[in-house]
Amino acid sequence: MTDATGRDGTRSGSTVQPVGGAKGPDELRQQIERTRGELGDTVEELAGRADVKGRAKARAADLKDKAGAMTVQLRSSAAHAGQTAQDRAGRAGHAARHKAGRATDGAERHTPPGRARGAVRAGLGHPRAVLVAGATAGAVVAAGLVLRRQHGHC
Repeated sequence: MTDATGRDGTRSGSTVQPVGGAKGPDELRQQIERTRGELGDTVEELAGRADVKGRAKARAADLKDKAGAMTVQLRSSAAHAGQTAQDRAGRAGHAARHKAGRATDGAERHTPPGRARGAVRAGLGHPRAVLVAGATAGAVVAAGLVLRRQHGHC
């Protein structure tokens, strides 16, 4: 370190009177007290700069807070995306039910060819199973569309 003491005996930036400029013992005591106070402030500042462990802890706490905020934000985004996917799956399920109902009406009017006849009869006998299968297929398609849009393929 360099000593920034001027010709008059004062440090640069210091408010201390020149050394030897005291006009009496009381003024000298005041100068000593001021110098002690300034020295104490300087020591505290240097100790703060040298406290690497304390600064590292403070930085870690800041990063932990930022990570917590990011976690909350990501959870909120995920919940919103999940709700959107659930809404779309619900709409797709309704559409599938509607189409299944129309297909059932059409199947009742037309006789299916050979092999499909058994499957159609099973579907007519268990409309709930057909409805669940259609809703599941619709949900899978809706989820695929959501993922595709999120990854920028659309």
